[in-house]
Amino acid sequence: GTFTIPIMKKSGLPAVKAGAVEVAASVNGQIMPPIMGAAAFVMAELLGISYFTVITHALLPAFICYIALFYISHLESVKLNIRGLPESEIPPLGKTFLSGIHYLIPIFILVYLLLIERWTASSSVFYSILSLMVIILVREALAAKKNNLSLFGGLKFGINEIIAGLEKGAINMINVAIAIATAGIIVGAVASTGLSNNLIIVVEAIAGDNVIILLSLTAVLCIILGMGLPTTANYLVVAALMAHVVVEVGAASGYVFPLIAVHLYVFYFGLMADVTPPVGLASYAASAISKADPIKTGIQAFWYELRTAILPVVFIFNNELLLIGIENFWHGLMVITTSLIAILVFSSATQGWFINKLRWHEIVIFILISLSLFRPDYVLDKFYPKYEYTQLQISNLQSINLQSDRDVHIRVTRRTEYGDRYKLFVINKDSFKENYSLEDYGFNLVNKEGRITIDALKWGGHAKKSGIEIGDVISEFKIENLDRPNRATIYPFSLLILFIFGYLNYRRGKKI
Repeated sequence: GTFTIPIMKKSGLPAVKAGAVEVAASVNGQIMPPIMGAAAFVMAELLGISYFTVITHALLPAFICYIALFYISHLESVKLNIRGLPESEIPPLGKTFLSGIHYLIPIFILVYLLLIERWTASSSVFYSILSLMVIILVREALAAKKNNLSLFGGLKFGINEIIAGLEKGAINMINVAIAIATAGIIVGAVASTGLSNNLIIVVEAIAGDNVIILLSLTAVLCIILGMGLPTTANYLVVAALMAHVVVEVGAASGYVFPLIAVHLYVFYFGLMADVTPPVGLASYAASAISKADPIKTGIQAFWYELRTAILPVVFIFNNELLLIGIENFWHGLMVITTSLIAILVFSSATQGWFINKLRWHEIVIFILISLSLFRPDYVLDKFYPKYEYTQLQISNLQSINLQSDRDVHIRVTRRTEYGDRYKLFVINKDSFKENYSLEDYGFNLVNKEGRITIDALKWGGHAKKSGIEIGDVISEFKIENLDRPNRATIYPFSLLILFIFGYLNYRRGKKI
């Protein structure tokens, strides 16, 4: 910020917006692989997956998030008619890059050990820091030789610099370590006391079956806790309290939320606390450099960060954004392209500018276009439901012949000491090589007091392995609709509408 904010102000960007751009760029640094925030390493430990898996899922949202920030900066410059610096004031790119290229060596070592060698995070970081120490010593030795100074004096200065860096790093970690240790107590209490089960009751009472309300409550909790906790501790507390709840209540509403999606959702909204007024620590730090009002800077930064806030809402429903379920290269390319267009269109809508200023109805249309590109299945469901509901009669279910190329969703009600719980079990397509019955899946049904109840489980069957229990009551049974068009059919219509309104926006500017 000490370098970029003055340059932005010199170019003509107002102090509030210069600080806000820096806040958005700095806060989002924690979501950008391969070097994410410390919370990403904690996430890998909590989920029992590798750090490589975490950054693989986090890559696409972070990439399009930063591209959108570049685009927002461009729109602000166009609105204010700002031009770039004169070429005489711009340092040569090659010379500038080469002068500091050696500082990329520790990052390269860290990425190589994490992604290629698959070392643990602690070992990778250790050798990365070790390489940085060597670079500092070599740099000071060469500087001493260049200036005809004592080699010993140069090495001594380098050692003192390393010691000072280690001390500063340790001091900075004290607050984080204390916060994480305290959060660990909360995590342990939640796990040992059954608090999460009681929390499910409270959340269900507030949200009911409405997943949007549930996710909104989680986001608000992240932002509130983030006002007083470091990002890592905030993530740890909210993930311990709410991740399991979101998955359970989501399943009760008929949604299958991957755990990694829920944890990244919590992580993203935890970062929003650094931007959101009235606390917004990052906004205060940036305003100290830009000499602007911190509250105004925070509000402007929050407006820029709407693109970051929309992404977790999207990828928790559309897991393809996390590169989950990508079947081949072309499928992945389509997801990347449409997601990038969607975030740019959404950014245009939030800034009220495309090629020229957007009218209010164009803003609404742009938001709808971005929604259709981000969630094509949501639009398609309005015309072609993804699943067909089966009538809940025991004769129907006992005689049903299920096709192996269709997903099946079975929603059950389970009575527990904490009250009725709703569970969703999914029979994925290709789980069987040929058509099958529910008996083949591994359970028998009986009619108890007008409720279709699971009476017996086959030992070692699919049903028992998936977690279905005797006594579960089937409350919903639906089968994938294969007659439904591919979700990609929505894309051409959305892009056509975007082209039409983009062209009208362009023509309006030409007339002016």
